[in-house]
Amino acid sequence: MSGFNTRLIQSAHLRQEMKINPRLYQAMELLYMPLLDLQQHLKQELAENPFLEMAEADVQEEVELDEEGKDDPADDIDWEEILLDGFDAGGRKQQFEQKEYFQPTAVETKDLEDFLLEQLHYLDLSEREIRLGEEIIGNVNDDGSLSCALEAVLYGVNTWLAEVRAVALERLETTEFEDEAERIEEVKEFEALFKAYELVEAEEMLGTIQTFDPPGVAARDLRESILIQLERKDMVDSLPAALVEEHFNDLINHRWAEIAKARGITPLEVQDAADEIAKLDPKPGLRYASDPERYVIPDLIVEKIDGEYLVFANDTSLPRLRLSRAYREVAREKGKFTGENKDFISSKLNSANWMIQAIEQRRQTMLKVMSFIVDRQRAFFEKGVQHLRPLTLREVAEHIEMHESTVSRVTNDKYVQTPRGVFSLKFFFSSGLSTTSGEDISARGVKAKIQTLVDEEDQKRPLTDQAIVNLLKAEGVNIARRTVAKYRDQLGILPARMRKRV
Repeated sequence: MSGFNTRLIQSAHLRQEMKINPRLYQAMELLYMPLLDLQQHLKQELAENPFLEMAEADVQEEVELDEEGKDDPADDIDWEEILLDGFDAGGRKQQFEQKEYFQPTAVETKDLEDFLLEQLHYLDLSEREIRLGEEIIGNVNDDGSLSCALEAVLYGVNTWLAEVRAVALERLETTEFEDEAERIEEVKEFEALFKAYELVEAEEMLGTIQTFDPPGVAARDLRESILIQLERKDMVDSLPAALVEEHFNDLINHRWAEIAKARGITPLEVQDAADEIAKLDPKPGLRYASDPERYVIPDLIVEKIDGEYLVFANDTSLPRLRLSRAYREVAREKGKFTGENKDFISSKLNSANWMIQAIEQRRQTMLKVMSFIVDRQRAFFEKGVQHLRPLTLREVAEHIEMHESTVSRVTNDKYVQTPRGVFSLKFFFSSGLSTTSGEDISARGVKAKIQTLVDEEDQKRPLTDQAIVNLLKAEGVNIARRTVAKYRDQLGILPARMRKRV
């Protein structure tokens, strides 16, 4: 019987292999960073690399590569080839991947739960009542509604209470009292404190919390929230309150005629009452949602000068980097240095040279991408969003002769300031629909047309989806009714029957 040969064999092979350059992944991160993150990154580089310094704003100094400081030929980067290949440098990316950059978030902000707990603790309540109130508030969603049935809240607080009671009972049993009267009094207080909560207590505490600000908070459903808000407006006996109380389903479906017939009033009166109800907040808690402010600084600027749209990089806030003269002199005398000192100088000098090149290449790439967008979307800049043309990342990549992933990184989380306002670069990319003229129109442009048609419609005879299809076809836009319905839903526009006014 033959067996496996377990001998070790040594052999030589000749093969070609791409050696990964860790700085390529750093270049990817630089291209991906929005302006604020890049600004912080460059400040950090200035602090860590002694060969970098800030150049004067009015000084344009050409960066010369110091041949004495270039020990690694891999630092000569062919940027055109890299961008064309989408930063595909081979090797394992995980070895050199840099940490992600996250948008700074606000801290120590007061959310809805904090606001409700603050109001709860202002009241003159017992420890037992506060405990129940905190349990109810803990089950209030960010939108201000109660997230579960009151019975579920009771189960949760009573389960926790039973666990705490068992621990406290052990301590009570081992406590020594001076006399029997003191022991009986302590047991009474113990039983009162750890008595299981009943539904009537929860109902009463929920009613107390529902008097807190914002009006309508801690409601079990939308109907209850609206009734609470109407009560806070002293409208308990009003027609809007009666409609919410008795005709809520018909009300939310805009069945004005059915409600009017049931109550013996005119449809116009029902509609006026519904308008009053529409002024209330269906999600009162969202005004306290922890949503930190986000500051947008455009990375690019588009200006119209002498009839032409020109693109500029908004990089005046970025530190302008150049090689430090003092440290370059030190590098020229590197013969005085050996070992770790020599390696440190070579590494930092090469890194400084590379950083300056990478920042400039990022700038040029962004200008190329935005210039093509401006040329393609000139009609938008002249006439508005309805004239946006369809555009894909691949089209831009092919035109500027770079990889599609490179364009994706350039446009991600970047903004441009234009004569029509500040827009995300992703705003200019959209799928398209055909027209009878042979030109395509972007989906975003079609949505804008639908919004305009609805805004200008006769509210007594609102446009149906088919009517919108017919109007768009009259303008040369070929679109299906189901596509109109999808776009209408995305725009938050109700169906025609629910937009109808009396």
